[in-house]
Amino acid sequence: MDESQSEAAAANSGGTTGLGQSRGLIKDAVLDRVSEAANVAQFVSFDPEARQRYARIHEHEPNHTFESVERAVETLLAASPDSSVNVRSFTPENPKSREFIYGLRTVEEAVAGVRRLAAEGLYTIVNETVNVNDGGVSGVALGDVIEVAPGDTPRAVEKPGTVSFARDMGLRLLEKVYHFRPALDFAPDLRVEFSIHPIRRGFRMQHTIVWELEQVGLTHSTAETRWPNKFSRFVGDKAFGLLVADMLGLPVPQTTVFARHLPPFTFGRATGTGETWIRTCPVVQDPGHYTTQRGWLDPFKLMHEEDPEATNIASVLAQEGVDAAFSGSLIVQADGEAKIEGTRGYGDKFMLGQVDLAVLPEETLAEVTRLYEEATRHLGAVRMEWVYGKDGRTWIVQLHRGQTSSQGSIIHKGEAAVYHRFDVREGIDELRKLIAAVEGRGEGIILVGQVGVTSHLGDLLRKAQIPSRVEQSL
Repeated sequence: MDESQSEAAAANSGGTTGLGQSRGLIKDAVLDRVSEAANVAQFVSFDPEARQRYARIHEHEPNHTFESVERAVETLLAASPDSSVNVRSFTPENPKSREFIYGLRTVEEAVAGVRRLAAEGLYTIVNETVNVNDGGVSGVALGDVIEVAPGDTPRAVEKPGTVSFARDMGLRLLEKVYHFRPALDFAPDLRVEFSIHPIRRGFRMQHTIVWELEQVGLTHSTAETRWPNKFSRFVGDKAFGLLVADMLGLPVPQTTVFARHLPPFTFGRATGTGETWIRTCPVVQDPGHYTTQRGWLDPFKLMHEEDPEATNIASVLAQEGVDAAFSGSLIVQADGEAKIEGTRGYGDKFMLGQVDLAVLPEETLAEVTRLYEEATRHLGAVRMEWVYGKDGRTWIVQLHRGQTSSQGSIIHKGEAAVYHRFDVREGIDELRKLIAAVEGRGEGIILVGQVGVTSHLGDLLRKAQIPSRVEQSL
């Protein structure tokens, strides 16, 4: 939906039921009641005689009485961060908006809208325009669950792609991303429709706007955080997975995210090396396609060069390096068992099939297994890339959810009439071409060489669901 449709949806959802004691009040009276407990979008309302009813405008007393419609609208426009207002109309017996006028920038336009709708016997609310595409998120909090999505109204929770968090974890994650804690410390028996914004706005000039408060009683719902979702696409798949890991207390190297749609934000723990790795962060997982480099690169130049249309890369990660003894990856196989593979030193070339597998020491396998078990306790089956440092500490450098179809040397199960042998020394880009050539033809691929089933080459074959296996060669 475009911005005007989004705002109209917010108008229809905002304050239609209100707190339990507000039932029976009409739309603007509910907003007045909600504003006693929370920050609401700035507004002034009028009856069908164009007489003022309620007002909430920053730096003015609640329900300050203005001498005229013109003066009220002028004051609201001046207080709006976007210098824009909307006019919505309704009747007492129907809280759903009637005509909705979006994005008015002059006093004359807004006043004309109020007077015309009043002449039709309608009540009106003039409120500041709240752009849902400003980099913030909207959603609902209830009980121990908080659900959000970017670029939409709180009604996003009724659509696919909304992400669900346990409330405390969600608030901590949003605080990490936005540099402020959302003002959502309401009782768990209240259903709260809200939006949060990088630029402060509303009657109290805060980052959080509450659109509706409804007392619904205690619930026993639990959150299950899954990705990809709309928010993971917004910040980037790798960034989201690592954020979740960090919020769960798992060891993630200190990471700064340079996102297209947000100011930079940082999470994770210092590793002590003082080195920087640059990792491109696609909207959704795209194994081995974009740059990973030890050492600094201009993140915005990199995004422009590798994704000039700004559609595939959501962000670039600048991550503190680990003094790696071993690095590798882990998947959960079809039988539910974890498979751990790796190499000596750094793992970027291992994931691309450019260095040989190593026999991993028992202590390394034990530490990676311990970390995996901790992650699965919170998330269920996971896939992850890990680094085992020379100091014995193990770090997560990528995290994804889900079990795979692999088993042993089989990457993806299935029978094929013809198998194409692929020498991994040809590189991952050549494998992409071969996959494109055989997809849909019922043919399979055998990876030949010292390559891991858990590598990015394996990821590509699993994603394409091509019958495939690894044939180790010396």
